[in-house]
Amino acid sequence: MHFWSKKDVSRLLKIGLVFIPFLIFSDHIFASSKPVEMPQNKQTLVVLGDSLSAAYGLTQEQGWVSLLQNAWQEQGIYVINAAISGETTDGGLSRLPRLLDQHNPTHLYIELGGNDGLQGHSIKKMQRNIESMIELAHERGVAVILQEMLVPTNYGRRYNEMFVNMFVEVSEKHDVPLIPFFLRDIGLDKSLMQKDQIHPNLEAQPLIAELMQAQLEPLLLN
Repeated sequence: MHFWSKKDVSRLLKIGLVFIPFLIFSDHIFASSKPVEMPQNKQTLVVLGDSLSAAYGLTQEQGWVSLLQNAWQEQGIYVINAAISGETTDGGLSRLPRLLDQHNPTHLYIELGGNDGLQGHSIKKMQRNIESMIELAHERGVAVILQEMLVPTNYGRRYNEMFVNMFVEVSEKHDVPLIPFFLRDIGLDKSLMQKDQIHPNLEAQPLIAELMQAQLEPLLLN
């Protein structure tokens, strides 16, 4: 089993301290709540995430998820943004069956766990929730893509390392791709963050969309 090196973990945890505390704030953003009719033989991606994918502080159209959908218009890839600011793995798991019924996606992108860590939830419980989401999706023939997440360093090195390594373990156990944290570099650039220096600003959204397109497109079109 592969684990992050101490250097990798230290760098990731430094980034986590910058913005993770504000993921708990909720503005109840939930796009694409109505059923969407999709042409057959097309790729449909449901983004199940928190404020980082819910365009916190911006309009939905300005967020990276919407920009990604625009970039994929000619390729027949459809994106459903089911991200809600403040979401946890408990909430994601409870909403997932309805989302699968409603949108019948081909792919599920899970960007959750930051708020669980912020609230001090058990890593074992969080792991069970994520694994349950993966199993629910796989039972319906939906491919899953997992996003690594971070927690603040003040939770202690042991908790932080267990938290980061949990995503690697789940990815390997269920044979699902693990996408590197999409604010790894952006989160350290103050000019790309909102005034709270926690959430990515308008200028950062196209950069995130470009990064995620490069990460996700091969997985969706494979």
